[in-house]
Amino acid sequence: MREPQISDELISAHGLAPDEYQKILEIIGRAPTFTELGIFSAMWNEHCSYKSSKKWLRSLPTSGPQVICGPGENAGVVDIGDGQAVVFKMESHNHPSYIEPYQGAAT
Repeated sequence: MREPQISDELISAHGLAPDEYQKILEIIGRAPTFTELGIFSAMWNEHCSYKSSKKWLRSLPTSGPQVICGPGENAGVVDIGDGQAVVFKMESHNHPSYIEPYQGAAT
């Protein structure tokens, strides 16, 4: 079976912007195969990399007198006074990928 030719339309169909495709060329030093394009598309999507929300998340304060636990792998915790705290956790899906990786529509 022959792989499709990499084209602007195929790149766009994979959800990659032109500058992202240029980054792929820089990383691997050549044009990607169809399979490699699919891998980059999957790994660089919002679900896996937070590519569109990361800049907004970085703009939020992450330390201060009320921050009990800052950002990281788990939830952040903020002291709201009166001996109480609130826990924030951002999750981009409602079905863990590691449990059922082929059910993309479930996310």
